[in-house]
Amino acid sequence: MNPADRPAARLTALSRWSTLPADALPAAALFVATLGPGQVLSGPPWLLALQTALVAPLAWRRRAPMTVLGAIGLAAAVQWALDVQLPADAALLVALYTVAAHRPWRHTLGAALALQAGVLLVAARWAPPGQFPFTVAALSAMAAAALMAGLWMRVRRAYVTSLERDREQRARLAVAEERARMTRDMHDIVTHNLSVMVALADSAAYVRHSAPDRAAEAMEHIAATGRQALQDMRRSLSTGHAASGEDHLDELLQPAPGIAELGPLAERMRAAGLATRVRVAGDAEAVPAAAQLTIYRLVQEALTNTLRHASGARADVRVEVSSRRAEVEVVDVREPVAPGLLDAGTWAPVPRSVPRGDGLQGDGLRDGLRGGDLRGGNLRGGDLRDGGLQSDGLRGDGRGIAGMRERVAAYGGTLDAGPVTGGGWRVLAVLDLGAPR
Repeated sequence: MNPADRPAARLTALSRWSTLPADALPAAALFVATLGPGQVLSGPPWLLALQTALVAPLAWRRRAPMTVLGAIGLAAAVQWALDVQLPADAALLVALYTVAAHRPWRHTLGAALALQAGVLLVAARWAPPGQFPFTVAALSAMAAAALMAGLWMRVRRAYVTSLERDREQRARLAVAEERARMTRDMHDIVTHNLSVMVALADSAAYVRHSAPDRAAEAMEHIAATGRQALQDMRRSLSTGHAASGEDHLDELLQPAPGIAELGPLAERMRAAGLATRVRVAGDAEAVPAAAQLTIYRLVQEALTNTLRHASGARADVRVEVSSRRAEVEVVDVREPVAPGLLDAGTWAPVPRSVPRGDGLQGDGLRDGLRGGDLRGGNLRGGDLRDGGLQSDGLRGDGRGIAGMRERVAAYGGTLDAGPVTGGGWRVLAVLDLGAPR
């Protein structure tokens, strides 16, 4: 801080703590400045008392503006009755300024009218012969200047207060928005990855004796999914915070998932038992990174819901993008899928019953699940029902659709989610990429 600014800063800090010391200093300065011209010190003692009565109340002017103005006005009335002129009458202008700056309009108007009456009395007694109108005009102009200065200060203070309130409101909204973003991201990350890990764990448990290599493959998928979840969680929770360590810094510098990561997402869903096909049309590079993350999360949430609630279904993802518009459609059809067709992008029904054996061994495993292939459309974990393994621990919490609507609303878009004719579920989201954010 500049040394020249320290006294002003200390005075400001003192004023915030208590107005009495801050107001007493200007009052003392006015008292000393008006001693000489009025020759108070060379006059009788009661002149010094009258001088004190006029100026001393200013030390409490911000604590009780109207009371201070009344006290000074009473001292001025005594001065007028004694026919004594004192420069300390300037305290009336300071008191009027304080009332205008800190009190309501009706108090300000009353104070201004009272002071104007005093101006008329002063001009009537002490105006030079023939100078009454000019004296009234001069004194009224000084009173009006004090009044306008006080009103300007009150308007400025109200403006600054509104700016501070608006800033605080913006800060609260930013915090709420950040919390909502983190809530959506954490919901998507945790729900999706846990759903995949549970499905893979159930699948590995069913084939651990008959196909240990496939069980090991499932465990590797579980580990990879867990690492991906931890990385996504660190990226989401570390937004706006400094990273510690080179590894964490490298993770945070990695781009957020986008349209290009829909393929790996589909691979993970197929590994968990959900037949998934992704089709992307348009120039993905023209879509902003934030919009790409929204598209990725929409597809991720829709596929997660299908994995959790639609055993034996197949999912078809269609993404069409341009520089101004993006359309995302995820449709699941509740129909079992032949395991051998999962990677080919087409599907065909499989038998409605899976051959039962001791721990899914032998020909039953080879015929029903392609030798224990964990990407089989019916390998879902749980107990065998109608040719598919159902997972009993996966139920929705109603947050998914609400989070999707919030993401779409951020781009002025629309979201349509509901059943389709013939069975299944359809999610259609349209984003307006050209709308201002």
